[in-house]
Amino acid sequence: MNQIAHSSDAQAEPPYLRGLNPPQREAVLTTDGPVLIIAGAGTGKTAALTARLAHLIFTKKAWPSEILSVTFTNKAAREMRERVGRLVGDAVEGMPWLGTFHAIAAKMLRRHAELVGLQSNFTILDTDDQLRLLKQLILAADIDEKRFPTRSLAGLIDQWKNKGLVPADIDAGESERYANGRGGELYQQYQTRLIALNACDFGDLLLHMLVILKTHRDVLAQYQQRFKYIMVDEYQDTNSSQYLWLRLLAQERKNIACVGDDDQSIYSWRGAQVENILKFERDFPGAKVIRLEQNYRSTPHILGAASGVIANNGGRLGKQLWTERDVGEKVKVIGVWDGPEEARRVGEEIDIVRRFGKSLDEVAILVRAQHQTREFEDRFIAIGMPYKIVGGFRFYERAEIRDALAYLRVVNQPADDLAFERIVNVPKRGLGDKAVARIHQLARATGTPLATAAARILDTDELTGAAKKSLGRLVGDIARWRDMATSLPHAELARQLLDESGYTAMYQAEKSVEATGRLENLSELVRAMEEYDSLGAFLEHVSLVMDNEGGAQDPQVTIMTIHAAKGLEYDTVFLVGWEEGLFPSQRSLDEGGVKSLEEERRLAYVAITRARRLAVIIHAANRRIYGQWNSSIPSRFVAELPAEHIDTETTMSGGASLWQANWSDRADPFADVARGTGRGPGWQRASGTGSTFSTKPARVVESRSSAISLGNKGRDDLSLGMRVFHQKFGYGAIAEIEGNKLEIDFETSGRKRVMDSFVTINP
Repeated sequence: MNQIAHSSDAQAEPPYLRGLNPPQREAVLTTDGPVLIIAGAGTGKTAALTARLAHLIFTKKAWPSEILSVTFTNKAAREMRERVGRLVGDAVEGMPWLGTFHAIAAKMLRRHAELVGLQSNFTILDTDDQLRLLKQLILAADIDEKRFPTRSLAGLIDQWKNKGLVPADIDAGESERYANGRGGELYQQYQTRLIALNACDFGDLLLHMLVILKTHRDVLAQYQQRFKYIMVDEYQDTNSSQYLWLRLLAQERKNIACVGDDDQSIYSWRGAQVENILKFERDFPGAKVIRLEQNYRSTPHILGAASGVIANNGGRLGKQLWTERDVGEKVKVIGVWDGPEEARRVGEEIDIVRRFGKSLDEVAILVRAQHQTREFEDRFIAIGMPYKIVGGFRFYERAEIRDALAYLRVVNQPADDLAFERIVNVPKRGLGDKAVARIHQLARATGTPLATAAARILDTDELTGAAKKSLGRLVGDIARWRDMATSLPHAELARQLLDESGYTAMYQAEKSVEATGRLENLSELVRAMEEYDSLGAFLEHVSLVMDNEGGAQDPQVTIMTIHAAKGLEYDTVFLVGWEEGLFPSQRSLDEGGVKSLEEERRLAYVAITRARRLAVIIHAANRRIYGQWNSSIPSRFVAELPAEHIDTETTMSGGASLWQANWSDRADPFADVARGTGRGPGWQRASGTGSTFSTKPARVVESRSSAISLGNKGRDDLSLGMRVFHQKFGYGAIAEIEGNKLEIDFETSGRKRVMDSFVTINP
C-alpha cells in the first residue's frame, strides 16, 4: 500500500514542494513501496528526484546514511548533492551512498574484498592497463593478435561483465566469439591474473559485488536492512549487472523509486537494456507508476513532432507530453541537393541568427555519426563561424585522422620527422623503443631526416631479425607511395596507402562500435581530399584548420552527436543527415533489425526534444560515400512526422532564410513566438521589400517515402551564357542547365553547381 507522507512539524508547505506540479508532488510524497516515475524529456525529473530525496530526510523517514541514491555520471551526482544541500543544509554531508553505480560498488567492494580473493586496497585498472594485461595473455596463448585484436577481447569481456556473467557462465557459443572458441578460457585467465595482482577493472566493481550478494546472504541482508530507500536515476540505461544488483538490494523492503524514460533509452551499445524499465511492474508487483508529462522546455509543435515519431515504436510504457508554452514555430523539414549544400545552408541560417543578436551558444547541430562533423567544420572555418565539438575531438584532431595525415605528410615531405615518428610503429610492426632510438641516433649523427636514417640503417647490423624486416617493408612502402603520388590522384593514393600500410585492417579486425566510427572518419577524410587540387594543397588546408582556435569564452555553435546531446537543450537545433542509411544507421539495422530500428527512433525523439524554440531537420538528395555519389532518400522518420507540426520545403525562393534576414525593424525575430502568436520570423512579410515570404515553399517534397523530388523543370527565364548573381559566389555566366540545376562560371569563385532558385538575373 502506497503511503503519502507529510511533514508533521510545519503547517506551511516545505520549500522543496513549491513550484512542483501535481504528478511531481505525487512522485515526491509517495514514499513507501516500489515507484516507477516515467519522466519524459524536459519534464523536470531532476527537480522531482531532488525533492523526493529532501522529503525523505526532512520528514525523518530515513537518515541520510540509510538512503541509496544512484546516478550514472559524476556530474549528475554532484548536481544532486548540491540541490539537496540547498534544501536540507548540512544533512546532505551525511549521504555516503549518493553517487554513480561504480563509485558505490567500489565502496562496498572495499569492505568485502576478501570474499572474492582481493584485499581492501585493490587497484582499479584503467583501459591501458587492462589492454596491456590482456595482450600478455594473448601472446602467451600463441594467438595471432593481428587476427584477433586485444581490443576485441576487452570489448567482449566488458559485455560479459555488463551481463553479470562470470567465466563459469560462458558457454561454448559465447566462447566462440573470440579466437575460435578461446574467449572463455582467456576470460578465466584474465580474472585469475587480476586477483593475483590485487586488481580489478571497472566491470569487476559491480560483478564482484553481484557475486558477493548472491553467495553471501549475510552481506545481502546487511545492505537490505541498511538501505530503507533506494532511488535510481536514468533507469532505462541500466545494464543487466546493474539491474540484478539493484533488484537484490531492493527485494526486502521494496522501497525503490526508479526514474527514467523508455523513449530515451539509446545506449544499447554500452550494454543498456530498455527491457529493464519495461518490466519494472513485473519485477515489483503493485508498483505505483507516475507519469511526468508536462514539458517545460519545448513548444507544442516540437513536442507534437517528437511524439508522432516515437509513437511508431512498439512495447512502450506510453505517455503524452504537453506544455503550456506558446505554440511557436513548426518543425522545419528541408531538403537540399547534397552534403556541401547542407553545410552552406546551415551556416547561412546560423549567421542570420547571429545577426539578429541571438547567442551562438544557443545553437546546436546534431549529427548521427561523428564523421558528419567534417563538412560543417570546414564550412565554419571558411566563413569564420565559431564552433566547438562536444563529446569528442575536432575532426582533424582525432587519433585516426592524425595517424592518416602523418602517413600523407611523410609521403609529401620526406623531412617531416614528427610524422615519421608517429607512424613508424602504427600499426604495430615490432619496432620497439630501442629500434626507434637507434634510428634517432643515426639521424642526429648524420644530420639527416628520420626517414633517410631509417633507409640507411637497413644497410647496417644495428637492427636484426623481425625489426629490420619490418622497417625495410615500411621504407620500401614509403618510397613506392612517393612514386605513386606523381601519377595517382591524391585521394586514391590515400585509400591505397591506408590499406597497404595495414592501418585500415587494424580497425576492421577490432569489430567494435568505436572501430567502426574510426573507419567512417577515415573514409570521410579521403572524401574531403577530393575537393583539393593536390596533396600539398589539402595538407596546407588541414594546417590552417588546426591552427584556427577561437577564444574559449566566445559564443560558439555546438556540434555533437545525438548521443552526446542527451540531457542538453538549445533554442535552435539543426538535425542534419536525416536520410536512410545514415539515420537510421544502416549498420545498426543490419546488426540489430527491428530492435535497433526502435533504438534509432528513440534517438530521433531525443534529437527533436533538445530544441526549445526551433527544430530544423535537413536531408540531402545526394551523399558522397567512399568517393562515389549516391542518391539518398529521406529518413523514414521524416515520413513519421505529423503533417500538422511541420513545414516542408526543398529550397527557399530567392535564397530566403527560415526567418527573413532583412527585418531591420524587428529587434527579435523570435518575438512572435514569445508572445504566443505561433507566427515566427519565417511567416512574416519582408520589411521594406514590397514582397511576401510565402509560407509555402517554391518546391516541396512530393513523397516522404521516396527520394526527395527537386523537380525536373527549371526556370524558363534562364538561358546559357546569361549573366546571373548568387549571394555567396557573386556574378557569373550560366555554362550548363540541367533541369533546376545550373553550372555557373563565377568570376571570383570558379565553376559551381547551384540550384536555379538561388540565383537572380543580373539587372
